[in-house]
Amino acid sequence: MARELMTRRMNGRNDWHPGREIARLQDEINRLFDLDTAESAPGIFDRNVAPAVDVRETNDEYIVDVDLPGVTRDQVDISVADNVLTIKGEKTLKNADDKHHVYRCEIWSGSFQRTLSLPKAINADEVKARMADGVLTITLPKREEVKARSISVNVQ
Repeated sequence: MARELMTRRMNGRNDWHPGREIARLQDEINRLFDLDTAESAPGIFDRNVAPAVDVRETNDEYIVDVDLPGVTRDQVDISVADNVLTIKGEKTLKNADDKHHVYRCEIWSGSFQRTLSLPKAINADEVKARMADGVLTITLPKREEVKARSISVNVQ
């Protein structure tokens, strides 16, 4: 590899690209495990290890939406310490039985965890959460001392 790269530079060409090397490495790993290397086959870098989140802020609170399709409220644990929110849980899928053979399995399952640091302190006693349509919505009220306040100043 180093000799090939040096030869390319000496010939005035430098067409090496790290993305190409990563794709080549992924192909080699797939062949090592005898995986289907077709374009539709998932690669080693395709899986998310944590659910996607959206975080919004108002004057009074933070609102966190967590994408958890197929997860029930009983499978989720939410904790707050200082200004750090942690969401943990586990998603389980129906296993194959004697009547069914799994042909392809792309739906993720297993344990997940997401930890978010919030920029300002929150009132942990007032945190609320609800689950609807595969989205967990967590409302985290800000502490009174960090809420934005409007103060009128008399200019002289």
